[in-house]
Amino acid sequence: MSKKETDEKVDAIEEVKEEKKVTKKAAPKKKEESQTIYIGKKNTISYVLVAVTILNKSDSCSIQARGRQISKAVDVAEITRRKFLQDMVEVSNVEIGSEELMSDMGGEVQTPKTVSTIEIVLKKKK
Repeated sequence: MSKKETDEKVDAIEEVKEEKKVTKKAAPKKKEESQTIYIGKKNTISYVLVAVTILNKSDSCSIQARGRQISKAVDVAEITRRKFLQDMVEVSNVEIGSEELMSDMGGEVQTPKTVSTIEIVLKKKK
């Protein structure tokens, strides 16, 4: 490889790096209004600590669950609101609904199963 070809490659790499810098600076950062916590099989206190962390950094937090985990989602919201962030957080919205899920039973005919859902939005008091 000649010196001229090497210099051209180096110049091309530098141009790409400069373009990336420009696009990073030009793109505005989008701040999410509400971050979502999906409730699963972890301990309740784990989700409470996540909710407290999110609420310390932003104004709102959404807690979502379905099926048997709905009671744990309510516990997370209430523990966060009553014990950890007293007089700082309020429940701004609660939405309930249902989803149809297809069960995976191997080669059998699949029938949809209805599963309940909940979304609890916590916001800081002003």
